[in-house]
Amino acid sequence: MTVTYDAHYYPYPSRRNVVYGRKGMVAASQPLAAQAGLQILKAGGNAIDAAIATAACLTVVEPTSNGIGSDAFALVWVNGRLHGLNASGPAPKKLTMEAVKAAGYDHEMPKRGMIPVTVPGAVGAWAELSRKYGKLPLTQVLAPAIDYAESGYPVSPTLAKFWQLYYEDYKESFKGEEFRPWFDTFAPGGRAPKAGEIWRSTGHAATLRLIAETNGEAFYRGELAERIDAFFQEHGGFLRKEDLAEYAPEWVDPIKVNYRGYDVWEIPPNGQGLVALHALNILKGFDFPEKESVQTYHRQIEAMKLAFADGRKYITQPTDMKVTAEELLSEQYAAERRALIGEEALAPEPGHPPRGGTFYLAAADGEGNMVSFIQSNYMGFGSGIVVPGTGIALQNRGHTFSLNPDHANALKPGKKTYHTIIPGFLTKDGQPVGPFGVMGGFMQPQGHVQVIMNTIDFHLNPQASLDAPRWLWIRDKTVEVEAGFSSEIARALIRKGHQVNVVLKEDGFGRGQIIWRDPETGVLSGATDPRTDGEVAAW
Repeated sequence: MTVTYDAHYYPYPSRRNVVYGRKGMVAASQPLAAQAGLQILKAGGNAIDAAIATAACLTVVEPTSNGIGSDAFALVWVNGRLHGLNASGPAPKKLTMEAVKAAGYDHEMPKRGMIPVTVPGAVGAWAELSRKYGKLPLTQVLAPAIDYAESGYPVSPTLAKFWQLYYEDYKESFKGEEFRPWFDTFAPGGRAPKAGEIWRSTGHAATLRLIAETNGEAFYRGELAERIDAFFQEHGGFLRKEDLAEYAPEWVDPIKVNYRGYDVWEIPPNGQGLVALHALNILKGFDFPEKESVQTYHRQIEAMKLAFADGRKYITQPTDMKVTAEELLSEQYAAERRALIGEEALAPEPGHPPRGGTFYLAAADGEGNMVSFIQSNYMGFGSGIVVPGTGIALQNRGHTFSLNPDHANALKPGKKTYHTIIPGFLTKDGQPVGPFGVMGGFMQPQGHVQVIMNTIDFHLNPQASLDAPRWLWIRDKTVEVEAGFSSEIARALIRKGHQVNVVLKEDGFGRGQIIWRDPETGVLSGATDPRTDGEVAAW
C-alpha cells in the first residue's frame, strides 16, 4: 500500500470499520447522500458526477450544514493530475465598509441577516465541474436530490439534534421579517423536525430542477437570480442580480508541501488550507516516535498556533495578500517558526515571512478519478436568509471580513474573504493516494493536520485516523480536547502551560471523510467520521 497501516489495528474504540471497494466509492456525512452518489456511479457517471450528486443531495438531507446558497471548493484528480476549483463568491458591489458601519456595525461584521451574504458559489461549482469533467447531464445527476426534496426523507439523529439546537437559537434571535422564510421552510410546523420524521421542501425541489435544466444559469442569470435580487431589495440587503450575473468559479493551481515523502495538497488562498500546510511544514522538522506522547501533542498544538497567527494576519484573496503562499511555506520560514517551539506553551504572534455550519465529501471511481469536495453555508444554516418559496438558504461568508481598513482581509466590494472551508488531497510520487477532509470552521486545518499525521506518522488506517480523539486550539493558550482524550496527557499539557478544557459534546471537533486508493490493486478504502450520521457507499 502507498499508505502503510495495519488494516485491523484500532487504537481507539471504533463505531465503524474501514469500507473497501473497487469500482467506486462515496464517503459523506449523510447515508442518503452517499447512496445518491453511488447511484450515479452505477448509472455510468464518474467520480465528478457522483460528487455533484452527493453535494446537491446534501443541501436537502443536511440543511444544517449547507444549502443551495453555499460556497464550495474542490480538488479533482483527473487525467493524471490534480485540479483546484475555487467556488467562493465575492462581496456584492454595494457592500462597502461605510454601508456596514452606517447600519450600526462599527467593529465587526454581523453573523446573520442580509449584510454578511456574499455571492454564493456552490451552484456554479456544480455546473462547472459537470461541464468540464462530468459524463452525465445535470438533469440526471441532480435527480436524487430533487426526489428527496419533493418526496421527503426521514431525518437522521445527528441532523435532528443540530436542527433543534439551531431552531431554539433562531426563535429567540431572528426577529425581522427577512427571517420569516427560514421558519416557513425549516420549521413549517412551528418546530424543528424530529429524528425519523419526514421533511420535504417542494420549493427546494423546484429550484434544483430549474438549476439542472439550465446548467445553473437560472441561479445566476435567470429566474432565481431575479427572485434573490427582489428579496434583497425588499429587505435592504446588498446582493443584486448584477453580482450574480458576473460570477464564475475559478480554476486554480493547488498548493502543497512535502511531508515525509507525501505531497499534501490544499486550495490556495483565499482558503485557509495554507494554515494546515504551514503547520505541517513546521512539524516535519520534528520526529514523532509515538502518537500518545505529551511532546507529540505539545508540538502539534504549538505549530498550529503559529500557523494560525500567520494565517489570520495574511490570508485573504491573493491580490490583496502582503506575502505569497510560497513565502509562507518556504523552508527558511518554517525553520524560523519551528525554532520558537520550546517546552512551554506560548501565546502565538504572527511572524514576518521572507518576501519573495460545512460538510465534506470524497468520491472515487474505477477509472482513477477522485474528488475532494467541500460545501458550506457557515455557522449552521448560514445567514438565516432564505429566499421565499425556493429553499435557497444563503451563506454568511462575509462575516469573516475585517472592518479595519488596514487589515489584509478588510472588506471591499468585489473582494473574496478569508474562507474556512478546505478540501485536502494526498499524493505520493506523482500518484494519487486520495481525498480527505474535516469540516468545522477553524477546526478544519487542525483536523487536516491531525488526520495526516495519524496516517503518515502513526500508520493508522483511515477509520482509526478519524476515530482518534481530537484537540482544538481556541485562542492564546486555550485548547479543547474531546472526552476520549488521554487524561494523563491532558494533565501533562497543563504542566507545560496549556489551558486544557475537556469538552463532552462532539460537535466542535469536526466531521471528516477519507478515501485512499491502493496504486497496485486499485482497491479503495474509505472511512467516515463517527461524530456524524455518515456512510461510505462502495461498489
